[in-house]
Amino acid sequence: MKPVLSIVIVSWNTRALLRRCLETVRAEESGVSPGGLQVIVVDNGSADGTPAMLREEFPDTTVVENRENVGFAAANNQGIRQAGGDLILLLNPDTELSAGSLGTMVRFMKTTEQAGAAGACLVNPDGTLQASASPAPNLRREIWRLFHLDRLHPFASYPLSAWDAERPHEVDVAQGASLMVRRTALDEVGILDEDYYMYTEEVDLCFRLRKAGWRVYWLPQAKVLHWGGQSTRQMRGEMFLRLYESKILFFRKHHGPAAAVAYKVILALAAMPRVLLAPFVRLAAAPGEPSRDDLSPNYLRLLKALPSL
Repeated sequence: MKPVLSIVIVSWNTRALLRRCLETVRAEESGVSPGGLQVIVVDNGSADGTPAMLREEFPDTTVVENRENVGFAAANNQGIRQAGGDLILLLNPDTELSAGSLGTMVRFMKTTEQAGAAGACLVNPDGTLQASASPAPNLRREIWRLFHLDRLHPFASYPLSAWDAERPHEVDVAQGASLMVRRTALDEVGILDEDYYMYTEEVDLCFRLRKAGWRVYWLPQAKVLHWGGQSTRQMRGEMFLRLYESKILFFRKHHGPAAAVAYKVILALAAMPRVLLAPFVRLAAAPGEPSRDDLSPNYLRLLKALPSL
């Protein structure tokens, strides 16, 4: 029988978290009927025994084994091409579905024909909200975000905690950690753009969906725990650069070369004070004060790379 839903999970050295994710998927399977669901895991060249664990503990899962890390968008597309469901859930391996979340998302997509995609409400382990939906990026919003002006007024982000938690909300972008997409919408606008190695691929997809007339929603009733960054933190420096490389690509692709150049100037203006002031911030730290992640080396690396991005 053709599945109602195909779940695509891309994993890279997250075996323990992936196991827990799949256990919560298994617990939610009864909420997806008739037809059930198909689970596809694309392993991006893990060295932690992930494929063996999948074969032993989750034999009904379709496993795609890559010899090397081909990137997040490309690996998701491998899974999407094998997906048989009319609905496809792109799910991160460091997530855990809460009770009823999967059924809530499926029912919403079935009853909301204009929905091209819908994202879950992502929460931290302590239950607090994550930024699981956002306005579409533009230059003004990026200035606002980079200089932390959302503390004064939310312009680069949505005030999700103030929104009605009992109904869906139409948004520009739903976060890709748990994003359900309609197959017919993908057939119309195309799958993920593989020029994005990591990050911004779901922003690009949501942008294309909305441009084609589809709507994107955030579903606060469907809660999904998201540990966040469990793969990318293994290569923090490189992933920091990948983030802004992808953002520059987005501006170049959707707003033109001039916007991409303007965004690089904005990035340089935001990065320079962080690099120049970092030594003084470290000197001013009080003895015994808890250490914070020093991002100045990453910003320095970004400044050096900007001309070639």
